Amino acid sequence: MPRPKSLTTTALAAAALAVVDRDGLAALSMRAVAAELGVGTMSLYRYVADREELEALAVELMLSEVDVTTPRHALWDKQLAVLAERVRAAVGKHPNAVPLTMAHRHRSQGLLRWGEAVLAVLTRAGFTGTERAIALRALLSHVIGAIELEHGSPLSGAGTAAMAELGAEFPLMAETAAAARGIDADDEFRRGLGVVLRGLRRP
Repeated sequence: MPRPKSLTTTALAAAALAVVDRDGLAALSMRAVAAELGVGTMSLYRYVADREELEALAVELMLSEVDVTTPRHALWDKQLAVLAERVRAAVGKHPNAVPLTMAHRHRSQGLLRWGEAVLAVLTRAGFTGTERAIALRALLSHVIGAIELEHGSPLSGAGTAAMAELGAEFPLMAETAAAARGIDADDEFRRGLGVVLRGLRRP
């Protein structure tokens, strides 16, 4: 009987992301990843215990190359903007996997490194305790929410066009949707991030 091919955790993670990218998060399973790799399902259990471990590997691969260094002489809000842009770029390549980032935030070394870098910037800016915790969560909320909106409900999509035609019953929604159709995803992210960062600034 031929010996099962040797796998690496990187190969497992890449296969898991391929399944999620193509078929959605609900399709991720040991069987699906094994099929992606061209091996028997049972052979995966030599490397991971279950789907949860596959998810964690996928998140780690997704975030493994995020640069967490910051521009040394930039103001703190500019440093946070750089870190936010980088994690958006990495996670935005795999929008179907966005829910996994928060589900595995406690075990992903990549996300922990990013969070540590954000907290270091906030600490140097004078944030401590609950204020710092809220600031981190506010930044995460914008990044994750913006990615989900960009890919699941883009301003350029049919939903915005339909709302622009609502007319007299919802006049402000119609007017706002009409204006929103001209906003591209990058501009939406950066201007929204600017709102968050201005809200974090102290008087």
